[in-house]
Amino acid sequence: MRRFALILGTLACSGALLNAAGAGEIKGHVLISRRLTKPRVSVPSYQIRGPSALPPGAPLTLADEFKKTTIYLETASAIPATPVAASLSQKGQRFEPGIVIIPVGSAVSFPNQDPIFHNVFSLSPARQFDLGYYPAGQSRELKFDQAGIVQVYCHLHPDMNAVIIVAPTPWYLQPDASGSFSFPSLPAGPYTVVVWHRSAGFFRRSVEVSDQNAVELSFEIPVQEAPDR
Repeated sequence: MRRFALILGTLACSGALLNAAGAGEIKGHVLISRRLTKPRVSVPSYQIRGPSALPPGAPLTLADEFKKTTIYLETASAIPATPVAASLSQKGQRFEPGIVIIPVGSAVSFPNQDPIFHNVFSLSPARQFDLGYYPAGQSRELKFDQAGIVQVYCHLHPDMNAVIIVAPTPWYLQPDASGSFSFPSLPAGPYTVVVWHRSAGFFRRSVEVSDQNAVELSFEIPVQEAPDR
């Protein structure tokens, strides 16, 4: 009987290893053919002492566009994600970072690191809120329970804006500096791959993942129209 139990245990471990080794994968590349983001123009409402709060940045490049791109997976299955704690600071009269990606159920803090008052608000359907005005050294925190794109602004400084992407599944990321991405160890089944660019918007592709091979995709942003014949 003991020998039979040991055999069953060995088979179970072997099956787990096979399942792990045969897990599905979605990988691909985002192709951005031209610069999409307009240079940031700002007229400060307050002059912060010391160096300029809004130093002129280097010209935007195509590589910068990948920092404004997020990718996440949608699936019909209810797959919970572990909530995380993220931060969206108000620093140098701008939000840092400009994009925050979190799974549903996560919380974001909004610390004011400037020597002036700031405000944080959003009118986005996924999460509408107004955290009021608060001075340097204070912070506010908010939980995000609905998936979607949340545009964040400051009432006092209209040029300030950021985006919080609340992903519906545990699979979310930003592409690397070359535009490549990968979602390994996926359960077999149907998925929708969602690419969102801050200026270009949404791009979606439905795929079927098996535990035997990787699905490879390519997204072109913006979509190139075929020439007239």
